[in-house]
Amino acid sequence: MSSRKTLVAIPAWNEEGSIAEVIGRIQLHEPDADILVVNDGSTDSTALVATDAGAVVVSLPFNVGVGGAMRTAFLFAQRGGYHCVVQVDADGQHEPAELHALIAGLDHYDIVVGTRFHPKSTYHVRGPRRWAMKLLSRTLSRMAKSPISDPTSGFRSAGPRAIQLFSGNYPAEYLGDTVGSLAIAIRSGLKIEEVPVTMYFREYGRPSKNAIWSALYLGRASLALVVQLVRRTRKSDETH
Repeated sequence: MSSRKTLVAIPAWNEEGSIAEVIGRIQLHEPDADILVVNDGSTDSTALVATDAGAVVVSLPFNVGVGGAMRTAFLFAQRGGYHCVVQVDADGQHEPAELHALIAGLDHYDIVVGTRFHPKSTYHVRGPRRWAMKLLSRTLSRMAKSPISDPTSGFRSAGPRAIQLFSGNYPAEYLGDTVGSLAIAIRSGLKIEEVPVTMYFREYGRPSKNAIWSALYLGRASLALVVQLVRRTRKSDETH
């Protein structure tokens, strides 16, 4: 779709140090896309800096997390008649030059996820967090009946069917924007594909959750998905 109306959605919490550069690089590589910054209860100048950089800014009264911020973005996209939403981090870890691949993939799929795990990648995860991510990957891949190597990647795109689904049904809890949304999409019959992407280190600010907290949550999410898959398999067996 050469005329695809595209919205680049950037959830941002206290990212005044990086947000202008991120917006500028998106404008350079995707000049026809609209840019929405969901200011997620920031206490710094994120909203002002983003506005000055040329983005549309929606400010939430308090911090709700990435899932809640993206729920706002999908509702904005659905009401605005957008055909594509691309989620990009505000901290500069995603490469805007790779937006084209995520958008182009929507010609054949409903959701395109940028995977950080590929032969040319320098991104590595170790310890309990890596184990949990592998379990999530296997579980979601089995649910989708296709490979999903990076279920926690936040660099992804969504087409019309996904926008319609997520505008009214999007998980707001931590990692809901990644793992949770994929589970919902799979249950709704949406088609998912992955493309290789680059992951940079954060230069400004700090992550909303530390590594230990993230690992614990990933483990809990993995177990929940496994239980869900077992229940689904049993129900299918009973039906047959």
